[in-house]
Amino acid sequence: MNEADESQKAILNSIPDQAWLKDRESRYILVNDAFIAACRLPESSILNRTPADVWPIDWGRTYIETDQRVMETGEHLRYEEQRHAEDGTLRWYDTIKTPVRNEQGEVIGTTGISRDITDRKLAEQELLESRTQLRELSAYLQSVREEERTRIARELHDELGQSLTAIRLGLDVLETQHTEHDPAWLEKIRRLKKIAVSTVESVQRIAADLRPPILDELGLPSAIDWLMESFSERSRIKYELILPSTALHFPRDISTALFRILQESLTNVSRHSRATTVMVTLVLTRDAVTLKIVDNGKGIAAQDALHKKSLGLIGMRERAIMLGGKLTIQSKPGAGTSIELCFPNTFGDQGENE
Repeated sequence: MNEADESQKAILNSIPDQAWLKDRESRYILVNDAFIAACRLPESSILNRTPADVWPIDWGRTYIETDQRVMETGEHLRYEEQRHAEDGTLRWYDTIKTPVRNEQGEVIGTTGISRDITDRKLAEQELLESRTQLRELSAYLQSVREEERTRIARELHDELGQSLTAIRLGLDVLETQHTEHDPAWLEKIRRLKKIAVSTVESVQRIAADLRPPILDELGLPSAIDWLMESFSERSRIKYELILPSTALHFPRDISTALFRILQESLTNVSRHSRATTVMVTLVLTRDAVTLKIVDNGKGIAAQDALHKKSLGLIGMRERAIMLGGKLTIQSKPGAGTSIELCFPNTFGDQGENE
């Protein structure tokens, strides 16, 4: 080995990753100690031999093919590969191959580096599994919360609502049966009746917000109609609603997710947008279901939409992911906001069975 080769070998050995230099025939000219250790062969059994002589046949064929691709294109190539370590464990490697040129610019060989990225891959896999588990937990919690909302709404309507109605009717009886006609006493009765009526209305509204009976009894389109009318009545914001002409028969969890995303969007519009109009469109095609909410309000900055405290938007995105879809928010300050949910249509032309 001449002085130049020794210098190159020293440079390669300073690299902790596997490193090598090959000629045009893919024969190894120089390899570093990390490469020798990975091959589990003496250096004399590696030099002047091709990958087919050094590695298992499938690996050797792949390495020669990638060498040829680099030499033909004259561009570097990066890819990930798996190899079994000496103890039999499967390890991941990030490999980069680069063409080597002479003074005339001709490609005369290749050089490469292969880095063990197994720990990174395992961490990525663990993170992916953790995210999957968190999403499954989120979906479970959403389901539990909807069941709890339904239970509370039913109890408010059936028990508290009926009790308040009974109190109001009792006050009616007291008012009609009073014989002395004391004006002060009658005024107190009327005030109590007014409070009872107002409380009944509040209970009904709260119960409907928790879980509108119309969603389960008449389906998503009717529930959306009710939601839009209620939203406009409370906020004084005009709306336009466009629904499919075909019947919608989504499963209960799909209808709930669509309704909740729309409900959260309208809540944001009424609280923050200063909008005067909002348009809601639900489109059903053979391939996809798309819900779009567009307002003419003040808009939101991109960083606000991504802010970690934007729990409403985060919840909407999680619901979209649970549907196998994507939630897109487009907005500019002063130019209104567009929220679009799109997910695959796996229900055909219809899909709200129970």
